[in-house]
Amino acid sequence: MTNYIINGGKKLKGEITVNASKNSAVALLLGALLNEGKTTLINIPKIEEVFRIIEILESIGVKTSWKGKSFEIIPPEKLKLEKLDIEAALKTRIMILLIGILAHKFKKFSLPFSGGCKLGRRTVAPHLYALENFGIKIKVKEGEYQISREKLTPAKNIVLYESGDTATENTILAASLIPGKTVIKFASANYQVQDLCHFLIGLGVKMEGVGSTTLAIHGVEKIVQDYSFQISEDPIEAMFFLTAAIITGSSILIKRCPLDFLELELYKLEKMGFKYKVINEYVSENGFARLADIKTMSSNLTAPEEKLYGRPYPGLNIDNLPFFVPIAAKAGGETLIHDWVYENRAIYYTELNRLGAKVDLADAHRVFVKGPTEFKAADITCLPALRPSAIILLSMLAAKGRSELKNTYTIERGYEDICGRLRSIGADIERIKN
Repeated sequence: MTNYIINGGKKLKGEITVNASKNSAVALLLGALLNEGKTTLINIPKIEEVFRIIEILESIGVKTSWKGKSFEIIPPEKLKLEKLDIEAALKTRIMILLIGILAHKFKKFSLPFSGGCKLGRRTVAPHLYALENFGIKIKVKEGEYQISREKLTPAKNIVLYESGDTATENTILAASLIPGKTVIKFASANYQVQDLCHFLIGLGVKMEGVGSTTLAIHGVEKIVQDYSFQISEDPIEAMFFLTAAIITGSSILIKRCPLDFLELELYKLEKMGFKYKVINEYVSENGFARLADIKTMSSNLTAPEEKLYGRPYPGLNIDNLPFFVPIAAKAGGETLIHDWVYENRAIYYTELNRLGAKVDLADAHRVFVKGPTEFKAADITCLPALRPSAIILLSMLAAKGRSELKNTYTIERGYEDICGRLRSIGADIERIKN
């Protein structure tokens, strides 16, 4: 376990570069199992969630190696699923994607329930409903999924029960190695889904509708090639640093922000009074991600007239919604934030009250945030969810005095060397082992 000691209330300065996407990285690490050749993922973040996926891969016989910030994956001729690292599997929810992948390798297998953030009842029904269209049968037993199939067939019309990111990814992965055309409707078009699509296109899977909610996938019988792919930058990490600048009243330069997945957030912030400049726009080395360098300026914020809520892309990103809680706390007036997706996450927001915020819980999905707030120092234990824990850390940066954030594994699941990177832009933060 590690703790962070933060001496807050200081202005940030300098520049910071956004890392590659956590959610893309973990899906692509697993998606590489579809390729019987060597896959190299470039610019992969060194975070705990990635380490758990690597432990899972290595436990079933996959050869892996780091080459700087790149990571090589070479699957064995036959995966040793009976040796799956259960402890690692229980710590990450993304391993549910193994269903759509391993259905191509085994006619019958079982997987333990996946873990990750504790955000209430996160149903797997959309995955099950989608995959059954291919002939995959999934039984949910106590503590595990039992999967079986006979011949896999393409599906002409899959209507996703909800436009979930991982449900869409699972369906894409299953369809990619089934020769013929599969059509997925009400698909997520979020950044990690687009990364997965571009990754598979590079491996020879033809697709139409990438970036839209209707995807046509022309599956192939086999993929065997040595292939390199550069992961796109993380819009959620970009929002983390934007929030850090906003609530500390700081001017910093945030480089390599994925603009297509931040434009609505920036527009809503602009309407709240946030001042910033887009210094430069360019395309990532992977050839499709539109990036920008954003210069923040100290701003006086006012509460928005309308409620803030997340929704599937192109709406305000569901993972970015929590960052608006400390931002709203710094704004004059009252903001209604409606987090309709998760049962518990809105409840977690009230932890900011221990740092001087005024967050009133209306129900399990809605909070009223009153500002402006002068955050105050406090000692808090990390919550069992990544983004709510991240906004506690950010609020501590804005709080004058010494705060201690305890048991920070949750944050390190999603952010690489966050203390060192925050120190590079002027934060007084130390990581200690307890």
